[in-house]
Amino acid sequence: MPSRRRALLILALLVGVSAASVSLALMAGSLRISLPEVFAALSGNGGGMAAEVVTSLRLPRALAGFACGGLLALAGALLQVLLRNPLADPYILGISGGAGVGAILSILFGLGVAGVAGASFAGALAAMLLVFGLAHGDGSWTQTRLLLTGVIVAAGCGALVALILSIAPDHKLHGMLFWLMGDLSQATYPGLSLWALAVVLLASLPFARELNLLARGPDMALALGVRVGALRRGVYLVASLATAAAVAQAGSIGFIGLIVPHLVRLAAGNDQRLLLPASALAGGSLLVVADTLARTLIAPQQLPVGVLTALIGVPVFLFLLARDSRLRR
Repeated sequence: MPSRRRALLILALLVGVSAASVSLALMAGSLRISLPEVFAALSGNGGGMAAEVVTSLRLPRALAGFACGGLLALAGALLQVLLRNPLADPYILGISGGAGVGAILSILFGLGVAGVAGASFAGALAAMLLVFGLAHGDGSWTQTRLLLTGVIVAAGCGALVALILSIAPDHKLHGMLFWLMGDLSQATYPGLSLWALAVVLLASLPFARELNLLARGPDMALALGVRVGALRRGVYLVASLATAAAVAQAGSIGFIGLIVPHLVRLAAGNDQRLLLPASALAGGSLLVVADTLARTLIAPQQLPVGVLTALIGVPVFLFLLARDSRLRR
């Protein structure tokens, strides 16, 4: 099968999976809604409680989950190229830690949902600037220096979060812990996340060829005319903003940015022209399915969606490690 045809087939399959995952999210819940009722509600021909539940509750949450999952997977794919490390993920550079500090402080001081989202985004941006400033130092920027700086900043943010949790009043601890484990129950305005996903993807795709060269090594990329320094800074900025937008909307959700690019790479190869959009579609679908399970497994109670992504991600990651070891032998 020609490579272009294969790429189109993979993307079409992932679009179908994405549509199926969103449809499942709209149908499943304490109130079961059939697929014809979902279509009627979306087209404006439905009425009653079913249409209200679909349009006001489940659709915004499903779209927000898809956008956040796509952002995290896209950020993971970009960071794995930037650091040339398959274990890189959106949270390894301390961005999630900064967002956590901002969100926990806003909850502590009683700010609303918009305040929590704004404070978490500001915290993520502050952590991004801190990591990049410290890693850049005297200009000797390297992947190792950036990675180590991110790990240290993440550890410091984790210590601040633990300190805030230890002094927070009991009636606020539940909300703080839910945010730290990932929560889409407050995601009622998905428009910003969807726009962020579209902007990040459109900003990344024109540089797919340069990213393919960078993945083979900075020396080769530089010899072939790639402005490696500018490309690295751009990738770090775009991946950081994608992570900040996702974390501000949904809290700390792990393993999406680590596992999804791996799985897509196994199926589609390492061509960034296909890997980036495929990762966005696969990450969005995975998070929508995980969130659907989180709110239906023990309904009417809801689980933090980050718990479900970890339960899915850990065995998949261990399988990938075992598979890699077998291939090396």
